[in-house]
Amino acid sequence: MGPLKGFRVIEMAGIGPGPFCGMLLSDLGAQVLRVERHGASADALDPLQRNRLRLALDLKDPQQVAVLLDIVEHADALFEGYRPGVAERLGFGPDDCLHRNAKLVYGRMTGWGQDGPLASTAGHDINYIALSGALHAIGRRGERPVPPLNLVGDFGGGGMLLAFGMVCALLERERSGKGQVVDAAMVDGSIALMAMFLGMQARGLSCNQVGSHFLSGAAHYYDTYQTKDGKFIAVGALEPQFYAELIAKAGLDPSVFGGSSSMSPAGHDPRRWAELKPLFAEQFMTRTRDEWCAVFSGSDACVAPVLTLEEAAQDPHNLARKAFVTVAGVMQNAPAPRFSRTPAAHPELATADSKAVNALLSQWGCSEEQLVNIAAFSAQRAVAAGGVS
Repeated sequence: MGPLKGFRVIEMAGIGPGPFCGMLLSDLGAQVLRVERHGASADALDPLQRNRLRLALDLKDPQQVAVLLDIVEHADALFEGYRPGVAERLGFGPDDCLHRNAKLVYGRMTGWGQDGPLASTAGHDINYIALSGALHAIGRRGERPVPPLNLVGDFGGGGMLLAFGMVCALLERERSGKGQVVDAAMVDGSIALMAMFLGMQARGLSCNQVGSHFLSGAAHYYDTYQTKDGKFIAVGALEPQFYAELIAKAGLDPSVFGGSSSMSPAGHDPRRWAELKPLFAEQFMTRTRDEWCAVFSGSDACVAPVLTLEEAAQDPHNLARKAFVTVAGVMQNAPAPRFSRTPAAHPELATADSKAVNALLSQWGCSEEQLVNIAAFSAQRAVAAGGVS
């Protein structure tokens, strides 16, 4: 099931963007074998680990690295998230792997990339998006920038970028017959996510002041507002016709706020945003969140409730779309995107079952001797202190 059915991918276990990439690929049908250190255990509560078979190897042992390279011969792709040079030092860098399998797509997930002054230094999502310019654009006027969870660097600009890059490389391989290395850096991905804002800046719509951009919450018509019950609604009436409907439905005075189909200067003039926003806030405090949702139901005013994850799973639209699924009793995100002819299968828990791993590798084409070696090393309980860094 899924459009990536039949593709064989080795995931070198890590955290954050790497497992997210593995989840995306496996959700869409790729056979993903997760290679991890001895003693590691799957977390049934973590969607990032689902749909994988797990194989334990000590990557500090050259003999076990040789086993990994045996598997590489039969794979379509491998990806890792170590600092630059670590995989090479351990013996399974791009040159080692492509020597064994010239058609292999070798994905590399880092924060800073494989080169540049910062390449070998540590960092996390917040550091990468800080350097990209993304973090500075997120926050309230007069306040410090606010981290958007770790969605921009780790996931949007990281794991998703890596998955996209690897699928592109696999598509190109169908034409050339050759593998290649995919260098996915979170700082690069974060900059790519800022493409629209780079274009806006070129047209004079700068993000150079925290909280100054209309998409950052500076404008009264694009922000969140607290309601009478202490909950919140999200307002995103950007276009003139939607703004007009917002003003009308909210019971606000068009002569004060504007609200014609062309959006009058009162609504669109940035000089009045600070004046109009408190009036919006006052109005939205007159009803509960759900009462406002009833007011705006079915309209084009671009108003939505701000839901918790638990509420989101029970929202009628998300229920109709089956946007959440249950895996072993745990609520998780459904595979996305959706495909008309090759839909994704229902997600399953990760497993380290030796018979399942053996059957998978046999299907990949590993020889009997290779399977014996893999089973022997996987059964060992030696734990590499601290893992690979």
